[in-house]
Amino acid sequence: MTIHANSTQARDIAHALHPYTNLKLHERIGPTVISSGRGIYVRDDEGRDYIEAVAGLWSASLGFGGEESMVEAITAQLRKLPFYHLFAHKAHEPGTDLAEKLIKMLPLPNGRVFFNNSGSEANDTAIKLAWYYNNALGRPRKKKIIAQMKAYHGVTIAAASLTGLTRNHLDFDLPMASVRHCDCPHHYRFAKEGESEEAFATRLAEQLENLILREGADTIAAFIAEPVLGAGGLIVPPKTYFDKIQPILKRHDILFIADEVICGFGRTGNMFGFETFNIQPDMVTMAKALSASYLPISATAISEPIYEVLRDNSARIGSFAHGYTYSGHPVCAAAALEALRIYETRNIVGHVQKVAKPFLAKARALLDLPFVGEVRGIGLLAGVELVRDKKSKASFEPARGVGMMFQTEAQKHGLIVRALGDTIALSPPLIITGEEIDDMYLRLGRTFDAFIPQLNATL
Repeated sequence: MTIHANSTQARDIAHALHPYTNLKLHERIGPTVISSGRGIYVRDDEGRDYIEAVAGLWSASLGFGGEESMVEAITAQLRKLPFYHLFAHKAHEPGTDLAEKLIKMLPLPNGRVFFNNSGSEANDTAIKLAWYYNNALGRPRKKKIIAQMKAYHGVTIAAASLTGLTRNHLDFDLPMASVRHCDCPHHYRFAKEGESEEAFATRLAEQLENLILREGADTIAAFIAEPVLGAGGLIVPPKTYFDKIQPILKRHDILFIADEVICGFGRTGNMFGFETFNIQPDMVTMAKALSASYLPISATAISEPIYEVLRDNSARIGSFAHGYTYSGHPVCAAAALEALRIYETRNIVGHVQKVAKPFLAKARALLDLPFVGEVRGIGLLAGVELVRDKKSKASFEPARGVGMMFQTEAQKHGLIVRALGDTIALSPPLIITGEEIDDMYLRLGRTFDAFIPQLNATL
């Protein structure tokens, strides 16, 4: 691509610092500029159309345009009250309505919702609340948080510490000292030879309890988990995993934080991932599809027992001194309320359950291709792991960047996917139709047809 002076690409290279980007490479190749979208499709500034097979960042659940009621709800709120805050006994109707709606959807009767702006902030808030909670109970040592290796919980200092991915720690002086990581629940990669999913889950539960005992249960405040690990490789936990670890957490009085930032609002075939995996959380964090990504908003929901401790402690010290200027921004809250209305009235969860069958069947058919080691998925989530040797499960050398090579090739065929290492993630908008699924896999097939000979030539 030729980058012309004063073009959007040239000005972007000169002025913007991009997330999750090789900055030196970006100076050379520049960005693909997305200029418009509708449904599952987006278009770049040169008129090329793409199927956006990852819903942006797992988040554009209703697609990239065409939902006029979303636009109307946002516009109406902009005209009525474009901003107000929730500090110091202030409230506004959209924020109150959204909090009430979410609590009715969650297994946290009489709980409370705190609003943030991103998934990272939602998880940061959960950590702060766990610390505040234990201080209020006179347990100042009970502060460590356990997360899983390969989990992704965000990029703020605390959330990035929870994230169990080395690339999020390198040269950022992370993780924080109060974070511990337990073993990754990826059966394909970490089970012993011949070990069933249930046996693997039992071993992981035993390892978790050993970690708790080694650290001291009186030093551990919470355990956090995504129902399905997203950015760490789209890893579906082994059968019985959550059934086996939850009693351990209860026994040691450790809070369970369910990170629903990716899984929430229909992605796994239920409204929430905790329903899919029978999780009974003490806190739930949400973002992304909460507003269908029309506007930034996130939420941290807590149980009634946690709220009561926070309430009484705030009275003791004079304030619950946590909050963001844009916590529960009225326009963002209005967008979220309309998104939730659409999910309910159009039965988006039922639609996901219907289209998930062909979506996953076509994904699993890719196992017949060379270099495809595992296909894993649930609902409208699928991960296709590329391996150097299928029999031994040997991975490609990370420096080769095979996943990124595939991602680049897919774009040439009108398909935007996301490489998570050498796992290719598929997570399309929840509104995708059966015909659009066929089109998506047709483009994916063309990508493999072009990519496999290229890869063979380099071995």
